[in-house]
Amino acid sequence: MTTARKAERRTISRRRTNHGIIHGYRSGLEDAISRQISDAGIDVLYECERIPYTWPSRSSTYCPDFKLPKPGGFFFLETKGRFVVSDRSKMLLVKQQHPDIDIRLLFQNPNAKIYKGSKTTYAMWADKHGFQWAGKRIPDEWLYTEEK
Repeated sequence: MTTARKAERRTISRRRTNHGIIHGYRSGLEDAISRQISDAGIDVLYECERIPYTWPSRSSTYCPDFKLPKPGGFFFLETKGRFVVSDRSKMLLVKQQHPDIDIRLLFQNPNAKIYKGSKTTYAMWADKHGFQWAGKRIPDEWLYTEEK
């Protein structure tokens, strides 16, 4: 990845396009969630940390979408429109290798199947593997401000 591309990933520009999506986010879901966080009076911390983990044959890093405060610390929020097998594998490896880190999932459609013809939905997968999850919007109880 080029240096310019890395800088682009870290920069959140507030220019609107004709499609209504704000540049700097990878999806409309991330854009909507950043606005929800901002509207709640919380600073938007987008892709601000990297968590090292190891695949069976190589080392890598996981960059969670958002970092949010909670009483006594923080949690990471990962937004997912599509939740493909490589993303599911990565989430399991990170959770296994860093059990002390609180990672929560926010699905655009929690009722979507993990693959065509499957009976398992994204929500069922998250429940089975012990991830807290929500659909479309961050639940109010996850949005902690300094005053609460």
